[in-house]
Amino acid sequence: MIGRCVASQCKATFFNISASSLTSKWVGEGEKLVRALFSVARLKLPSVIFIDEIDSLLSSRSESEHESSRRIKTEFLVQLDGVNTAPDERLLVLGATNRPQELDEAARRRFQKRLYIALPEPESRTQIVQNLLVGTRHDITNHNLERIRELTDGYSGADMRQLCTEAAMGPIRDIGDDIETIDKDDIRAVTVMDFAEAARVVRPTVDDSQLDAYAAWDKKFGCLPPPSISR
Repeated sequence: MIGRCVASQCKATFFNISASSLTSKWVGEGEKLVRALFSVARLKLPSVIFIDEIDSLLSSRSESEHESSRRIKTEFLVQLDGVNTAPDERLLVLGATNRPQELDEAARRRFQKRLYIALPEPESRTQIVQNLLVGTRHDITNHNLERIRELTDGYSGADMRQLCTEAAMGPIRDIGDDIETIDKDDIRAVTVMDFAEAARVVRPTVDDSQLDAYAAWDKKFGCLPPPSISR
């Protein structure tokens, strides 16, 4: 979501890449995929390359690391060097990870801006719910949104998405065996009770120890002062 927003603001071509899409079981194919990605991005300038779970691609090197993984990592770092030494190229590379401690030191240095994105604040969680409910029949009021904010303290953006998906299934589950014959207009709206039930199933995936580790890493390597963490 962040990468897409940056690309939209810059009016740039957006490349949304998962680390797994740059790997291959064939020797040498992974490096070719990395080179092809950057080549296409340079043809479509201005461009933003966003790589999710980048730690799985650029993790710390070890003796047990497979040779193909090492070669892909080396090629990616070479491409990053090319981006960092060509400031007029208008190519931005963004990476996201929830395990920054596992990033290779050389990779960390090449990502010159390292920003800690904290858990969404109450107002942000409200906005996430409202955005995800667009196109879904519901009767969630402003008062209900306050209740949902209380239920979701400590939830990440991914947790909020899963919560909304689970809540939206509430009316479907109530249909039971009539699901094949019922008209869609007869399906009830999503209510705050659906969110309350969903919150019993979908729990926060980030605990205090992880937040402390993120804050410590950000204090050591981040580019901004560590944000305050509410308990």
